[in-house]
Amino acid sequence: MNIDEATLRSIVEQVVKNLNATPQGVTVATSADAQEVTTTKKGGFAQVVGSASATEGRQKGMVLTEVGEAVKGTDPNEVVVGIAAAFGKYQHENIVHVPHTDILREVLAGIEEEGCKWRVIRVYRTSDVSFVAHDAAEYSGSGIGIGIQSKGTTVIHQKDLPPLNNLELFPQCPLIDLDTYRQIGKNAAMYAKGQSPTPVPMKNDQMARPRFQAVSALLHIKETEHTDRNRGPQAVDVKFD
Repeated sequence: MNIDEATLRSIVEQVVKNLNATPQGVTVATSADAQEVTTTKKGGFAQVVGSASATEGRQKGMVLTEVGEAVKGTDPNEVVVGIAAAFGKYQHENIVHVPHTDILREVLAGIEEEGCKWRVIRVYRTSDVSFVAHDAAEYSGSGIGIGIQSKGTTVIHQKDLPPLNNLELFPQCPLIDLDTYRQIGKNAAMYAKGQSPTPVPMKNDQMARPRFQAVSALLHIKETEHTDRNRGPQAVDVKFD
């Protein structure tokens, strides 16, 4: 199913109109700093509850604290996970309401299971998951990085590859379950160790794209609102409850 830009824009505008019209919804902040973010769920769409500070993202089970500019690693046994600008800070669930807490926990657990270390950085300059993952790879001592968008799309990347190429791409975020996120972490760690793992198997649903396309576009727009091309990657301290 191919949808041109004008049609997609029309769909997104209609989704926004419906969200604003529903009595179940509440006002969503649209200011540049987005200090106050409220929530609504309608037709499979979820946004963040509560407020977020400039350096900290809190949600049930996890606190993400930015602790300064990220530095490039030198440890060949590490994998860097790059999270997008809104992940765990302004958005707390992926496109099918899987909590970011659970997603990040599984990815990091997969890395640890393979005996590798992990670091987390927040990438502000772009909302494109391929570039988020490539930035993570460039900051990784092993040259291997993982990028995760707030809606759940994920990429395993290697710093020597062009940004739009990658080791493994997981574009159908509605179909990625927690077991898959854990395996993504494991595969990234295996690449870091110089191995050639079997690509993570993915479910395939040809209806996933048309079903979620408008919501996906809307979530991407909301993520992009929090990007800052002039801000470098930030080191993130991760604490799980």
